[in-house]
Parts: sequence; C-alpha cells; structure tokens
Amino acid sequence: MIIAGVALTVLIVLVVGIVVARKIDGDSANYLVAGRQLGVPLVAVALTTAAVDSNATVGNTDLSSAYGFWAGASLALGLAICLLLAGLFLAEPMNRMGLFTLGDFFARRYNRPVEITASLLMIFAFTILLAGNLVAMGFLVEYFTGMSYTIGVVLAVCLILAYTIGGGLFSDAYTAVIQAVITGVATIVLFVWVANKFGIAIPDGLGPFDLGQLTDSSQGAPVNWATLISLGIGDLVAIDFMQRIFAARTPQAAKRACFIGAGATAVVGVLWSLVALTSVSALGLSAENAPIIYQLLDDHAPVIMAILVLSGIVAASFSTASGAILATAAVAVRNVAGVRRAVAPGHHDPLLRWTRVAMLPVTVLGVFLALRVSQTGILLTLAFDLMLACLIAPFLLGLFWRRSTSTAALVGAGVGVLVRLVLLALTPTLYGVPNDLLYIENSLVGAGFDGWATIVAAIVGVGSFVVTALLTASHHTEEHDLRHADRTAEPVGAT
Repeated sequence: MIIAGVALTVLIVLVVGIVVARKIDGDSANYLVAGRQLGVPLVAVALTTAAVDSNATVGNTDLSSAYGFWAGASLALGLAICLLLAGLFLAEPMNRMGLFTLGDFFARRYNRPVEITASLLMIFAFTILLAGNLVAMGFLVEYFTGMSYTIGVVLAVCLILAYTIGGGLFSDAYTAVIQAVITGVATIVLFVWVANKFGIAIPDGLGPFDLGQLTDSSQGAPVNWATLISLGIGDLVAIDFMQRIFAARTPQAAKRACFIGAGATAVVGVLWSLVALTSVSALGLSAENAPIIYQLLDDHAPVIMAILVLSGIVAASFSTASGAILATAAVAVRNVAGVRRAVAPGHHDPLLRWTRVAMLPVTVLGVFLALRVSQTGILLTLAFDLMLACLIAPFLLGLFWRRSTSTAALVGAGVGVLVRLVLLALTPTLYGVPNDLLYIENSLVGAGFDGWATIVAAIVGVGSFVVTALLTASHHTEEHDLRHADRTAEPVGAT
C-alpha cells in the first residue's frame, strides 16, 4: 500500500516531466536555462526543491536523532544561509551575465586552464551530491519492499533520467512545483501529527537552545560549524543553484527567488529536526538499523501519512538529483569538452545532444559512490566542503576583487583540494561517522580533528589564492572587470 502510493507520485512527476519536454524545441538554451523565461515562483520553487533534498530530510533526522538539533538541522540551515547570501550578493550579477553554466564564469573571468580545472572539481563535487540523494532512495526501497539497496539506487536513477534527459531544466522546474507542494504539505502534516500525538519532546542536551553543540568540542561543535560553513559558503559554488538563477527572467526575479527559497528551506529543516528529536524522546527510536524517519512512518504513523511523507522524500530527492545530473553533464560538455550550441536554424544543436549523452556516465559515477558510501547527509556536506576549500576564493574574489588572477585561481584550487583530500584520508571520522570513503590508518590525526579539517583546508585554500594574487601581475588579456559583465554577457543566441 505504501509503495503503491509513492509509485503514483513518481508516475505523476514522470508524466509532467515528459510532457514539459516539448518546450525544449531542439535548443540547448531552453534545455539548460529554460530559455531564461522563469518567473519568481518557478525559480523559488526550483531553488527550494534543490535545497530540500533527502539530505535535508532523511539525513537531517538521522543526524539530529544521534547527535542533536544542530548536527541535523545545520544541513538545511546551511543551505538556507547559502540562498540568503546568494540573494544578497550573487543572484543579480550572475543572472545579468547571461551564462549557461557556472563553468562559463571561470572561462570569462580567467582563462581556459582555470575553466577546465574548476569544471572538473565541480563535476567531482556534484557527483558526490548526486550519490547522497540516491542513498536515501536505496534505503527506502530496501526498507519498504525488501529488495536490495543496490536495486533501489539503480531504480531511482533510471526514473530520474527518464524525464531529465528529455526536458532538462524545463522539466526540472515544472516537476519541482509538484515536488514542492508534496514536500511542503508532508512536512507540515508530519510535524502537526507528531506534535499532537507525542508533544514536541526533546532529549536533554540535544535541543536547538542547547548551544554546547556549537561551543563544546565534545558535543560535536567543530563538526556542526564545519557543516554550517561548508553549506552556507561552499554551496555558493553550486552548479545546480546557479543554473536556476541563470534561468530567471530578470536579475530581480533571481534575487527574490533566493530569499523565498532561503526561508522555506530553513523552516523545513527545523521542523524535520524537531520530529527526529521527538521520535528519540517519545519512542526511543535509533537510526542504527535504518533511517529513523522510515521507522517512524512504518511502525507508528497512519498509512496515508506514511505515503504522503515518503512521497515528499522521493520528490525532494528527485528534484535535487535531476538538477545535479543536468548541471554536471552541461559543465562536462560545454566547459571541459568545449562544445558550444548551434545557432543556425535547422541545425542540430551539439550542446543539447552531447549534454544528454553525458548524463549517462555522470549517473554511473553517482551510483558507484552511493554504493560505496551509504550515508545520508554526509555526502552533501562533503561535496561543498571540497568547494569551500578549492573554488570559493576563485569564485567570490574573482567576482568582487579585480586583482584576482588566473594563476591565483589555479594555485588556490590546487592547494585547497590537495590539503582537503590529505586531511580526509588522515581523519578516521567524517562529520561524526566512520570514514568509509577514503581513510589511511595512521597515528597522526585522531577523530577530534573532524570538523577542523574543513576549516583548515578552507583557510589554506583561500590564503594561497590571496597570496598568489598579490604576487602575480594581472594580465589584461585574461582578467576582466565583471562589474560590467552585463555589457559583455553572452546572449541567448550566442555560441
């Protein structure tokens, strides 16, 4: 019964996504940035569903139940901070540039080596993000059907590809409306039901006002701050968020949509975290054997509510995964392979064709990581932890600091990612859980360094960028004043 209800939701999303695919009309501008036609409601919904994924729901509840409010809610609150900062400082100038991908920014601001380097790093990070959303789908299928986790992951990918390949960002944006309604209603209904049935009961020391979680290392403060910083700042280098900002009809629409998305994401994250804490206090549930929200829905909630909430989780995961696949494939084809769009009438658009093809290897890599590291919440933070270390300085300082240079961008990215990967390999835990991804047994670094590794790598990455920029002379042919980017923006019909 539960799976049948969730399957109906998936079917509706697939039908809408396939029908909307007709809007593409063989043009990669429609495919990648929805023809730059989306108004505030659609962009706001698309940004919210990109932020509220399985990490902000399933991952949030698992971490909150085990380590406290700030361990779980920081996933959603960090993303809300990111959207707030994007609305305040980035949405208008980035929309005004007329870009197709975030990789285009690095091409315009720096040079071709920087474009390729930044694009490869973003592809790597977003493959990790994709995997994080597939994990929740794998667990859902395994828990409620008895089929294997692997089958669940593969099934989820196939369904997401079914409409993303055809309709691109148009399909993603329009299906996001359905997904947002389901997720929003599910969140409110779940919270109200839990509050009425059990009351909002919070275990001692784990609540939102128990600030030891943000000040005491023994309570996980470094990990919680690392999560907030990685997602609040590192997520600004988010190719799926930026793809939606590029698709807004005007810079002002992009800005307003970011603010709406920030508010909605914060509310959803807080409510799911409180549900998790109540489940621990009132029912004694633990996430050791299965995601805590799945246990709550299967063993304690009415069937109709379980269907609604699980449909919300699936909808949220589908939207984020769809955007991640589309944006990653576009960056790989346009910015790494250098394929541009056709503008002559009657000609096949190579950017459109090859972006669709590139989605297949992108999803294969995502599936591999999901099978390798089956942790909800952790993969999301790791993705933007890497962006914080290696690309946040070339992006933000490149946008606002005229002395930024291509050499500085390469050095900052290279040093940042190297330091972060070395610290990842040496630290036995990753955001509070065993490091199953990349750990080399050693006696140099202990679990207490978890969280600090994120901050240290970010400082080193940003510092190396700034120092190199100050030491290297600017070259007129490669450095651009992006305050006037609206005058040189690539128009919709440009290659």
